[in-house]
Amino acid sequence: MSNRRNYETSLSELEDQIGYGFKNDELLLHALTHSSYANEMKMNKEDNNERLEFLGDAVLELVTSEYVYNEHKDLSEGDLTKLRASIVCEQTLSSRARDMNIGDYLLLGKGEDSSGGRHRESILSDTLEAIIGAIYLDGGFTNAKEFIRENIFYKVEKKELFFDSKTILQEMVQNDNNREKIRYKLISEEGPDHNKSFTMALSIGNRQVSLGVGKTKKAAEQEAAMQAIKKLQNK
Repeated sequence: MSNRRNYETSLSELEDQIGYGFKNDELLLHALTHSSYANEMKMNKEDNNERLEFLGDAVLELVTSEYVYNEHKDLSEGDLTKLRASIVCEQTLSSRARDMNIGDYLLLGKGEDSSGGRHRESILSDTLEAIIGAIYLDGGFTNAKEFIRENIFYKVEKKELFFDSKTILQEMVQNDNNREKIRYKLISEEGPDHNKSFTMALSIGNRQVSLGVGKTKKAAEQEAAMQAIKKLQNK
């Protein structure tokens, strides 16, 4: 952004995308301020978004715990813990942050920006947690809970959540008494180093079952596994 006024104007676009309008815009600005930017601009240490991330992480875990407890009454404590972990994992949160274009609004140091920080899963997921923390401070627990339900849990309802799809697929294949091995093969790798896209093919035995695309090889494998799960479920 060329200056602060233009940047603050653009934040209204982000508010539209996340579905929440801040009463205190400084909180949103704070949530988007990465430590690399704060260090470069010689800001106070507490002016980066790490403390808001800490708060948002706690709010997210509580809301998610309540959600899985109410929605999955048949699950044991251990299974509830696994389900909660899959909802709040880095891949799920970064995917949702990417869908909301949060990376476009990040305040990053020049070095972090040039090395692909706007697309880095860890930064995107941390920023989304910071935004949850900011909403909690700005509008209270109810607004934060509604934001989480609308922007994260709907993935659960559409069964598009980023579970550990590779493990689930492995269990499905084994349960079918299928001794064929699951294999992943890199098909293509495109884009600059800071914003690559990988395509992985998944085969069960000698049959190619699905393809997955992701920003990392691991993410592409998980996507391929998810697509394979859907195909097996349809059968």
